[in-house]
This record gives sequence, C-alpha cells and structure tokens, in this order.
Amino acid sequence: MEVNWFQVGITLLGSLAIFIYGMNLMSDGLQKTAGEKMRKVLSLLTKNPLIGVIVGALTAVVLQSSSATTVMVIGFVSAGLMNLPQAISIVLGANIGTTVTAQLIAFKVGNYLWIFILIGFILHVFMKKENWTNAGQTIFAFGLLFLSINIMGNVMKTIAELPEVIQFFMSVKEIPVIGVITGALITALVQSSTASIAVLQNLASQVGPDGVSSVVGLQAALPIIFGTNIGTTITAVVASVGAPANAKRTAAAHIIFNVTGTFIFMFFISFYCRMVQYISPAGLEYEVISRQIANAHMFFNIINTLIFLPFIWLLVKIVMKIIPSKDTDKLPSQPHFLDYNIIEQPVFAIHLATKELLRIADFALQMIKDVKKAFLANDSEAIKEVFKTEDIVNNLQEETVKYLASIFATDTLTEHQGNIVSGLIHIASDIEHIGDNCINIAEFADEKIKNGYEFSDIACAEIYECFDQALRMTRTTIKALEEGDLNRAKDLLVQEEEMNRTEERLKRQHIKRLYDKSCSPEFTVMYTDIVHNIERIGDSCKKIAEAVLSDIQFKENNITNKEFKDAI
Repeated sequence: MEVNWFQVGITLLGSLAIFIYGMNLMSDGLQKTAGEKMRKVLSLLTKNPLIGVIVGALTAVVLQSSSATTVMVIGFVSAGLMNLPQAISIVLGANIGTTVTAQLIAFKVGNYLWIFILIGFILHVFMKKENWTNAGQTIFAFGLLFLSINIMGNVMKTIAELPEVIQFFMSVKEIPVIGVITGALITALVQSSTASIAVLQNLASQVGPDGVSSVVGLQAALPIIFGTNIGTTITAVVASVGAPANAKRTAAAHIIFNVTGTFIFMFFISFYCRMVQYISPAGLEYEVISRQIANAHMFFNIINTLIFLPFIWLLVKIVMKIIPSKDTDKLPSQPHFLDYNIIEQPVFAIHLATKELLRIADFALQMIKDVKKAFLANDSEAIKEVFKTEDIVNNLQEETVKYLASIFATDTLTEHQGNIVSGLIHIASDIEHIGDNCINIAEFADEKIKNGYEFSDIACAEIYECFDQALRMTRTTIKALEEGDLNRAKDLLVQEEEMNRTEERLKRQHIKRLYDKSCSPEFTVMYTDIVHNIERIGDSCKKIAEAVLSDIQFKENNITNKEFKDAI
C-alpha cells in the first residue's frame, strides 16, 4: 500500500500546531482563572531557595511553559524586582513544573477528551460569569491537547514503520549524543519542550518490528529527553538580549543547569533507564513507554534540581564570572520597569507598569519640591531642574501609556484586569498633569526673578502652606498607589477638600490685603494663579485616589477593593 507522505507530513504538522495552540489556549485560560493568585505566589519568595523552586514549579504549571516562566523571571530581574539567587531558584522549579503535561498525556487522560471538549465548550459559550467562561476555555483547551495527540498517534503508526526511523533510533542507542542534539534542535525550533516530549511519547508508543518493543525504546528516548531540556533554554537567551547583566546571568544559569544535568546523566544512561523502568508500571514496552518517558522527564528535572539546590550560591558566582557587570545605568528618561517580553502575562505586566508609574510619581514629587524652592527662594537653578524633570515625566508617561495600551492587545487579559489597566492609564495622565502645574508655577517663578517682584511675608507664608499641603498629598498618593491602601486613598479625598477650602480662604485674605493696601495689586494675578495651580495638584491626587477606590470600574466585575489591592 502506497503512503501519501505529503498527507502524513501535513497531518503531523497540523496536529502539532493544534497541540501548541491548545497548550497556549490552556495557558491563557489558566492565567485568566488563576492569574490574580500568581502575584500572591510570587510574594512567597524569601531567601529560602526551596520556596523559590516551589514558586517556579507552580508558575510553570499555570503558564504551561518553563520558557515563559524564565522569560517572566528575566523581566523581573531586569526591573530589579528580584535578585539573582531568587531568579535561579524559580528557574529550577520551572523545569519541574513543565513536566506535568507529559504526565497527563502518559495517564491517557485523552480517552475522555470529548467530555473535556463538550464541558469546556458549554461553560465557555453559555455561561455568563467570567470565571466560568475562563474555566471553560481551560477545559476546552485541555481536550484540544488530547485531540491533537490522538491525531498525532495515528500518523506515528505510519512513520514508525519506516526503516530509516528504526535505524535512527538504533544509532541513538549507540551514539546517545545524536539524540541530545536532535531533542535540542527540535525543541529550539518549536519553542516548546512539552510539544517535543508529546511527539516523542506518541512515536515511542508505536510497536516495533518484533510486535512487543517500542519503535524508539527507553534507552534511545532518554538522550532526546535530555536534549529537549537544552533546547528550551533558547527562549530565555533571546529574551535576555539587550537586558541588564543579571538578566543575562539568569539565562546563563538556565543553560548551565540543563547542560550540566544532561552531561551528568549521559554517564548513567543505563542505570537511569533501569531506575525509570523500576518506578514505572510493568507491561509491554510500547504500552508503558509513554509513562516511562514522562517519569524520565520529571525525575531528570527533580534530581537535577536537588543536585543544584544546595549550590545556587556557586551557580551565582559562576554566572557572575562568565558575565561580568558592564551595565551602564539607564538614563532617568528611560523606563526602568517596562518589559514587553512578559506582556502576555498581564498580571505581571500590570505590576511592572504600576512600578513605573510610582517612579514617575516620585519625579513629580521632586518637581513640587524644586518649584517650591524656585518660587520662595528665587532659585534659578531650581527652575532649570523643574523643566528638565518635566521632559523626563512626559517621556516616561508616554512610554508607560504605550505599554499599558499594549496589554490591552493580549488574549490573556481578563475584564477585571482591563479595568485596572484603564485606571492606570488615567493615573498616568494625572501624574503628568502634576508636572504641568509645576511648569506653570516655574514660569511664574522665572517672571518673578527677572522682574524683581517681592511678595509680602504673609503672601509667601500662605504659598508655603499650600506647597506643604501639595507635598503631603502627593506623598500620600504615592503610598496609596504603591500599597493599594484604601485608608490613605480615602484620606486624600478629605485632604483635597481641605485644599479647596485653603484656596478659597487665601483668596479672601488676599482681597482683604488689597483693601488694606498691604499688598500690591500687580501681584494679584500671579498670586491667585500660583495658589490655583497648587490646588490643581491636589485635584490630580484626588483623581488618583478615586482610581484606587473606584467602585464604578471594579464593582461591576465583582472585584473587591482587596482584590484590586492584590492586583497592583
């Protein structure tokens, strides 16, 4: 019977495409369902590397990829939110977490794939609540994974009969390094060790010429499994290009971990083969080899992690030696936290955007301090600093809004997170408005210095009072945003009302001084405009507080204030 190899090739590639799509879809669904909890998981990080390994494993299970987890970690290291030892411990754990899918395949969960597809479809299409639709997407994608595996299995029966395939795996048994190279290249190509292992499990489950053995055999499968762990590091390497030294070191640690583990295990292939067979179910090889491959993949990463865990400090020293710190400090006008590599993980991208907004708010706070000094102390240098900082604030605000807008384009964004992103975009504008008000006051300060204007002591004291209120409100705003502190946010509303009353009181007092002729009329416009601009700084702080407290944006989606706090 003549085989249509074009049809075989297309079916194999198509089923692999469905597998990768299903895996990404399941990852999206898991992130939408559990994404808000992932920030809490990361908050467990301590100096204890074992906790880091557990966090890495859990994160990889949700993201369905050790590569995606490593890329996320590189982003956090680049932003200075995670140190190198913490990052390495998470990477070690991610390698374990990514083996879960292979175990599910081995347990033949695919026998029930149509149940998963049907239930997932019903939940995703017909349920109203977002949590149910996200769960439906995850379940549907789970079924899709096994549908692709079943299709792949039928194709593998044809491929397994090829003499060239049988000869190739015989060569791998004799020269294991061929298997390592093959596994690494295929994984680097498809950008997924899980997909590579799934293909290997399907092929290995085909019966060999003797009707009993697997066409692959466990001894030939092991080097390929080791190679997939090397190939999966390519994603992290690409993500670290152009990143700070510590990010490159994290990627290097990932490579060293997997390459060294492979090198060690290659000396014990026969022993490891017997060990895997011992811990796996008994039976005909082609019937149990999928379980053996899943176990070999999992225990390779577990044992490798246990070997490296006590020596993370040494691994840190090695990567620091290999990649010396040649980083030049980022310019103040450059974003320090925004990382487009993790834009597909909105819960983390939102966290980074919030950190950048806090940094912009710190610049705005400095502008208030400088413009206060410029006006009250007639300091021309302080005026220059205000204008210089304004350029920084404008650039950072533009970049952050662009980054936040990019998050909207991700398929993994929940409606909850969409509301948060929308609120952060408004907050970015409000922070920028604080800078604009400072510029207005700086222009008055420049005019005052050039014309030699002298305000009365009482007027200067009143303006000083206003500035102090604005500084206090801005500091409270930064804390409220940073900590999601609802009490501080509510206090800001009270402070803003007080600021309004102060403006009205000072205007009345100024008019009284005009009547008493204790103040010059030519300064009236400048005085009232300065006080009004300071009051507008308070308005911006109030709007940011309202974004933190906002019931309109988050209540409709059943998000409590506590959940919003956790999200940012």
